Amino acid sequence: MMLAGRPPAAALVFRTLLVHGPLTRAELGRCTGLSPGAVTKVSAPLLADGWITELGRPEGERASGRPATPMAVRPERARFIGVKVTADELIGVLTDLTAAPLAARRAPLASRDVGTVVRAVVRLVAGLREAGGPEAAGGTESPGGVHGIGVTLAGDIDARTGTVQYSPFLDWRQVPLARLVEAAAGAPAVVENDVRALTVAEQWFGAGAGLSSFALVTVGAGIGCGISVDGRVLSGAYGVSGEAGHLPVGGDRVCTCGNTGCVEAVAATHAITEQARQATGEPGLTMAAAVRRAHAGDPAVREVFARAGRALGLAMASVANLVGPQRIIISGEGVASYDLFADAVREAFRAQAFGAAADCDLVVRPLPFEAWARGGAAVAAQRVFASAP
Repeated sequence: MMLAGRPPAAALVFRTLLVHGPLTRAELGRCTGLSPGAVTKVSAPLLADGWITELGRPEGERASGRPATPMAVRPERARFIGVKVTADELIGVLTDLTAAPLAARRAPLASRDVGTVVRAVVRLVAGLREAGGPEAAGGTESPGGVHGIGVTLAGDIDARTGTVQYSPFLDWRQVPLARLVEAAAGAPAVVENDVRALTVAEQWFGAGAGLSSFALVTVGAGIGCGISVDGRVLSGAYGVSGEAGHLPVGGDRVCTCGNTGCVEAVAATHAITEQARQATGEPGLTMAAAVRRAHAGDPAVREVFARAGRALGLAMASVANLVGPQRIIISGEGVASYDLFADAVREAFRAQAFGAAADCDLVVRPLPFEAWARGGAAVAAQRVFASAP
């Protein structure tokens, strides 16, 4: 039985063990604010159904007295599949209940039309099920079976309805993707913005674990931002939040959104490439070639990267000023060349961050697309404790 049908206290205990466990009952009570009796009461059915387990008495603990037995989530109790959709490829992972990867697969996308993408997702899911062995073939009522699929992609996503409101790189509008995948794959499916999904994974098990608040800024084909406050990744009243890439930082460059002066119009990969072409007079210059030119000391190209860094620093300072996160994690494929704009990022951030907001920890964290797909699995796993307050 999924935890979404259980009392909120049970979901709270489960989530606390998932992120912070193993914990004794006393430690659980301190973390959750529940009384010892309440912890024991809500833990009993979770133990009986195999969602959590009691570990052996800690080594060295005296036999006399009541043992403080730690409890932990049983990772093998359920499995999830996460899929990240890019412009030309699907990246998928099969994970256990703690979102630890068990298998990974990639598949090319021959077309971006909805039907082709859904069929490709279903084939990828089938391949991951097969890679996971007999246990992964089970469904939501099967211990160890696949309990959900999480599909992530860039764009305006309404996670509540599983609808892709608008995805520019796919040219999709109002696509009920969760319903289509669920019907075709035969398993519960959720759809989420890829940056928010990655933020969930970082909140649980990555550089955001244990923090009361943090932001994740991704640099690459677009500029994304996920924000976690008090254990919640913000999704916004209309499914839009953390759009740091569309903060105005000045300039006359037109963004893909149609507005002028957005961070993304200066610091996204395509924007850097275009500016480097203009700076060098080489219309065929690629991003890789621009990076090489900058590393070789070309002043015009280095200024392009510095300009991108200043825009990113201003965006991060805005996030710090508005939210006050303990940490800002910088990730995405663009961090491969982060050394070219790191100084400009930090200088602009320090100059624009207000007061103590400048003390926010900036952490660069390269993550492969498999980690983004893992975020989809983490979002799918949230269904297990959807009733947590």
